[in-house]
Amino acid sequence: MKNITFSADERVIELAREEARNRKTTLNALFREWMEDLARRDERRNNIETLLKNMSRYDSGGPYTRDELNER
Repeated sequence: MKNITFSADERVIELAREEARNRKTTLNALFREWMEDLARRDERRNNIETLLKNMSRYDSGGPYTRDELNER
């Protein structure tokens, strides 16, 4: 694992440490989790776009009347 050094306002760091303590983890672990989430955003976006394209192949058979939509 590679080390990275960042700068941040002292108050922000203290608030982040407090949040980490509340979650029973470390600031470093929270930061790694955030970095992993950030790195996967494009992958998730692509997966969602693929899913939506695949779903567009399906047809509901509509349009339906209000009564048809409310049938139980």
